[in-house]
Amino acid sequence: MKKQTDLGVDLHEDDDFVHPLKLAPVPPSPRADRRRVLALLGSFGALALLSSCGNGVKTTLTSAGTTSGSTAGNDGDTCSVVPSETDGPYPLYSAQSGIYRSNIIGSDITNTSGIPLQIILNLLNTNNACQPVINAAVYVWHCDQYGQYSGYSSSQNGSHSGKTFCRGIQVSDNNGQVSFTSLFPGWYSGRITHVHFAIYLNNNLNASPKVSQFCFPQSVVNAAYTVSPYSSHGQNISVSSISADGIFSDGSSLQTVSVTGSANTSYIATLKVGVPA
Repeated sequence: MKKQTDLGVDLHEDDDFVHPLKLAPVPPSPRADRRRVLALLGSFGALALLSSCGNGVKTTLTSAGTTSGSTAGNDGDTCSVVPSETDGPYPLYSAQSGIYRSNIIGSDITNTSGIPLQIILNLLNTNNACQPVINAAVYVWHCDQYGQYSGYSSSQNGSHSGKTFCRGIQVSDNNGQVSFTSLFPGWYSGRITHVHFAIYLNNNLNASPKVSQFCFPQSVVNAAYTVSPYSSHGQNISVSSISADGIFSDGSSLQTVSVTGSANTSYIATLKVGVPA
């Protein structure tokens, strides 16, 4: 798997994996379980307060998925330019103009039973003393709980043409912040759990974006995949660690989110993203 070091598109990022769903398809849910998501999203307010008070505090997640404090990632006081990464084979840029939204779970997702995830990205201008980057459009996309992407249909990815679940765009506020409500992503063979994002300065989707990816602390991922529906897929044994992943093998210190919460309730993931603006 070749590492992408510029802003170009490498359409062969995941061409060499055999999707586990091709071997063991996940049975469709009898109905969308939205009540669990809505109930659990109510815990985000309390978790946000915890997050603001607990930056940098490492924690241990038990096998039951409970946690206290936060699992630290890129939450330091300095900023550096986030590495550029491939946007992979599933960017679906054609849908961008219609998905300006903060809740990116999507009404067209197969099953909304999953761990609620709030993604908070803080954009910092590396050309101006790490001041907030205001009015930037941030496009976020990731796979669903079972490792499949919206907008594409194939034997490996399933049938999702015309759908936009787990995708959305927000414009950074006066603090340089964007926030998305989603579900914790699943995994597919050959990659660790990750989220793609593209940053367009001045909310200009016609400009060349800064494209990157972020990952989660391994303890968080391990805990998440012990609860339903992720447990039906199990732990990702195809990649042993973040450093073994083809994208993050050259370092992930600027691309690992800090996480608060619990696999049994919800997660808040935060990341400081340095951008030359």
